[in-house]
Amino acid sequence: MSKFVVIAEFAVGPEHKQEFLDVCVYDHERSTTDEPGCRQFDVIVSDEAPEAVILYEIYDDKAAFDAHLATPHFTVFMDAVKKFGVTTIQVRTLMRHHP
Repeated sequence: MSKFVVIAEFAVGPEHKQEFLDVCVYDHERSTTDEPGCRQFDVIVSDEAPEAVILYEIYDDKAAFDAHLATPHFTVFMDAVKKFGVTTIQVRTLMRHHP
């Protein structure tokens, strides 16, 4: 069964990185706990690009991801993006082929 994959890459300044990461972890916790269609939600950072925060998410299908976008915890996430001056670098949506 194919899964809907989201890879979202953001850039955040060092003065707000930990606060933004805390919000990303909150979004992860609520998504994986409260959303039956969310199968995986990873928060990823890089030593090579210290400003980068990447979210790797897997949902049952696009409808499950669309439901995620309507949750209160996603609103908290989007508010943090604005508050901390986070730049959206790229958001990719894909279908997992295997496994």
